[in-house]
Amino acid sequence: MVEQLDKSATRRAIISGAGKTLSLAGVAIALGGGVTSAYAAKKSDDVAQDVAILNAAIALEHEGIAAYQIGATSGLLQPAVLDLGVTFQGHHKGHRDILTNAVRELGGAPVEEKTLEEYAADFNAGALTDQEGVLRLALKLERGAANAYLGLIPSLGPDYHKVAAQMAGDEAFHAAILANALGEAVPKDALMFG
Repeated sequence: MVEQLDKSATRRAIISGAGKTLSLAGVAIALGGGVTSAYAAKKSDDVAQDVAILNAAIALEHEGIAAYQIGATSGLLQPAVLDLGVTFQGHHKGHRDILTNAVRELGGAPVEEKTLEEYAADFNAGALTDQEGVLRLALKLERGAANAYLGLIPSLGPDYHKVAAQMAGDEAFHAAILANALGEAVPKDALMFG
């Protein structure tokens, strides 16, 4: 049985949940007040919530871009792995650009990225000593991003369901490739994400 949840409450949970999933506590935005009965106020609330959720997703993409940059410049990756990481970083840049445009179309301001040094500290990048460590970091982030996007789908306005699902697919693809490169066994159970 599928439980029906209040859409506004779900949106707030997703925003704060995305921060917890990928160490983005600073991205979580406290949405105050209840739902008003006036359509204009409700529409404004929906737009504000979509902007907040999309900004949480942009923060995820900034984090992914930074992780692949740190990996690319670490000197720890073999050339083929480096090429793959740069490709995945390009996917994250594409996601960021799509999300940034959506926030601007809604009249919002896209969240800014942190410095590469801040991300390196967040990832404890100084402890990375080999290619496997870099790949494990990337895999952790990709799995978290896939799950975060799957959680966003029901919380966003209908105009953004498809793009969130597409991005979840990209992140799951990245995670599958990375898990394979690390020699992880294929999970026996279905529904690996979400």
